[in-house]
Amino acid sequence: MTRLFRTLGYLGVARIFFLAFPALLHSWRQSATMPHILRDNPELLKRAITLRKLKTSIHPDILPLEEKSQFTRIAARAIARQGSKVLLMYTERYQDYSLPGGGVDAGEDIETGLIRELQEETGAQGIKNVAPYGLYEEYRPWYKSDFDVVHMLSYCFTCEVDEKLGEVSLEDYEIKNGMRAEWVDLDSAIAHNMKTIEMSDKKGLSIERETFLLKHIQQHLCVDA
Repeated sequence: MTRLFRTLGYLGVARIFFLAFPALLHSWRQSATMPHILRDNPELLKRAITLRKLKTSIHPDILPLEEKSQFTRIAARAIARQGSKVLLMYTERYQDYSLPGGGVDAGEDIETGLIRELQEETGAQGIKNVAPYGLYEEYRPWYKSDFDVVHMLSYCFTCEVDEKLGEVSLEDYEIKNGMRAEWVDLDSAIAHNMKTIEMSDKKGLSIERETFLLKHIQQHLCVDA
């Protein structure tokens, strides 16, 4: 009888573990992103609270969001202007304009990541007067099997740079995608992106964010340009 109760006890524990395992796995997958955000750079999460939020965007393909595994990615994006022109990256593959910038490395301060990305992508020189502008938050599909959703936090900063750009240091995929830095008239860049959204089958997932940011800049920074 004792052996029977013991066996039943083992079966009960096994059943509880079996039922709880999916939730435990989901929790582990969610927490797997925390070292990059909290352990390596805990100040980043504070900035998400203090920096004004420009917009939160949720891609319709990932709804309901609560049932999806996700990880968080921190990015810094630069807003550098010369009169009516803005320093942007043009990507041949997706036929769109975007703000220069990219992912912040683990343990790296956001502003440091911003300057690094700006120099690497555009060859910007004389970077100064870096100031916070706003935060764009988005949830969108992730292309790998480890997670369903990427939670992207894009910290945007205004800054000043020299009009003349230096040498760039693009990554292989950026070269293959045909990325290049340009000083572009802001109205022209917005019109180009809007046409790509309406007409092109090559558009990437980032174009909605980038076009929103360009319009926001147009409305809030270029009134007296």
